[in-house]
Amino acid sequence: MQVNRKSAIGFIFVTLLIDIMGWGLIIPVMADLIAQLKGIPVNEASTYGALLLSVFAITQFLFSPVIGNLSDRYGRRPVLLFSLLGFGIDYIILALAPSYGWLFVGRVIAGITGASFTTATAYIADISTDETSRAKNFGLIGAAFGLGFVLGPALGALLAIWGIRAPFYAAAALCLLNCLYGYFFLPESLSKEKRRPFEWKRANPIGSLRFLTDHPEIGGLAFGFFLIYLGAQSVQGNWNFFTIYRFGWSEKMVGISLAVVGVLVGAVQAGLTRVIVPKIGNEKSIYVGLSLYTLGLVLFAFATQSWMMFAFLIPYCLGGICGPSLQSVISVHVPANQQGELQGALTSLMSLTTIFGPLIMNSTFTYFTTDKAPFHFPGIHFLIGAVCMLLSIIIIHKVISREKKENQQLADAIAHAGSTTDAPVH
Repeated sequence: MQVNRKSAIGFIFVTLLIDIMGWGLIIPVMADLIAQLKGIPVNEASTYGALLLSVFAITQFLFSPVIGNLSDRYGRRPVLLFSLLGFGIDYIILALAPSYGWLFVGRVIAGITGASFTTATAYIADISTDETSRAKNFGLIGAAFGLGFVLGPALGALLAIWGIRAPFYAAAALCLLNCLYGYFFLPESLSKEKRRPFEWKRANPIGSLRFLTDHPEIGGLAFGFFLIYLGAQSVQGNWNFFTIYRFGWSEKMVGISLAVVGVLVGAVQAGLTRVIVPKIGNEKSIYVGLSLYTLGLVLFAFATQSWMMFAFLIPYCLGGICGPSLQSVISVHVPANQQGELQGALTSLMSLTTIFGPLIMNSTFTYFTTDKAPFHFPGIHFLIGAVCMLLSIIIIHKVISREKKENQQLADAIAHAGSTTDAPVH
């Protein structure tokens, strides 16, 4: 089937944008909605928020390989439409939820059907005619992420003026309208002759993690990678609960702050990284970035005024220069034909931090804001995140230093062997 590539790429871009915007739309109001439904203070609601994040991450971790394999069997179009429909149903359930249990049901549905990112990237690969167009088309993914992280929270903050349920209705409308548009106008990108039978053994979510055990040379670096994303959950999973409890922020203020995060992250990833990393190299970029992450988290922990949270976002977001550099360092340990498996394994590690991170960070925050705690310290979860960052610095430094020493010893041995060979024979 001939594919109208221009309109198809536009649809995929909008699909990814809506996917990212959807969660950003509801973050500003989710904390107050959970507190309202459970009839508890917002600090205690944090633990229940963590459960919603974790159950979504668990179901997506388990079902993403299944959905991806289904798209190889039945085509990208039905799976994309199914995912959008599932997200739309999820947001409707969240909008109408009379109790916390219904929020749980909605997040499970979204996790099962929420494989739009995986299928959308496969669609892009299908319709890209060469490597140049493929790189250009994949660049739209980064653009969708950046724009979604800015527009989602900002729009959610504005819609919250009409009530805490309004952003859910908006997110549902976006998903269902896009699904309706796709039903009538989105062509299939995977021809029938290129499809393959569905195989359960290829839909195994644990399989990608086995790659790391097969490559012990990247084990230490991968563990450092895991700790970085685990530490980041102290911000990603609890920002709204912490700021509402600590500073009395409104939904509007939470949305504005997250939009600022989107702008800063976009500036770092799209601009600063391209300038700094070539000048100082990957290794120094990793250490500088992780140090800035650590500093930002410690400052968050001890912030006493609202403006401080905005100011401290600067060093924290600047820490983002470490991510691309660390991935680059890890990737050189693996041959070109295994890069896809490596990225899949790293993505699985990120998924695991989303499952366990919020449970650790949010539960700690809740405990240290209640009378049960030995002392009152709302920002303690940020310190846990800072410790994760510090540990990652230590681990990564040890691995890189050991590799440098081993490489130097190998170079010396080769040089010694060469000098012995070249010595005159008497």
